[in-house]
Amino acid sequence: MKMTKFVVLFVCGLMLTSVGVGCRKKPSYLTPLPGQRTQAPGDLTPGDPIGTGGTSGQDVSSTSTGEFGGTPLNPAGTHDGWIENAAALKAQTVYFDFDSSAIKASEQANVAAVADYLKANTAAAVRVEGHCDERGTEGYNEALGSRRALAVREDLIRLGIESGRVDTITYGEQRPAVQGYDESAYRLNRRAEFIVLTPP
Repeated sequence: MKMTKFVVLFVCGLMLTSVGVGCRKKPSYLTPLPGQRTQAPGDLTPGDPIGTGGTSGQDVSSTSTGEFGGTPLNPAGTHDGWIENAAALKAQTVYFDFDSSAIKASEQANVAAVADYLKANTAAAVRVEGHCDERGTEGYNEALGSRRALAVREDLIRLGIESGRVDTITYGEQRPAVQGYDESAYRLNRRAEFIVLTPP
């Protein structure tokens, strides 16, 4: 009798385990961009193009299909060899809420200031670098950094900047602005930064 109860409990436990493993819930909190595919970052397979890998980050600009935004992206290497200036637009860094690529109303002025700078400096281009705090997997954060950079790119284009003047790249969690493991650090690491590019 004891053996029968044990077998019944064992079989019930095995069934519950298999049901739990088979029911994988997809996250519902992703921030889509217009025309963006809705596949969750955790579901990406090695062949899926979230950018062409480089040693310093995922270059989102190498995708020319425009699947992450509404506008076709620049071919890889469009601005190779151009002079980089990280200080010119440092004050216009755009900060994001946790797990979001939506540009907050409080950050719109920074994007507008970058657009004004580019309108006044017609020979210049800009690279938008997407960053995340350390929470989440590396792959998820690379995808989130992509969405942040691309959201800013789309906003610059909406403000009248030619798409060919705006490159994007994601660094995910690789390059924190500050070290720390609390919200005061995390909020400064969830950002998009601007690198001004000028012809050599």
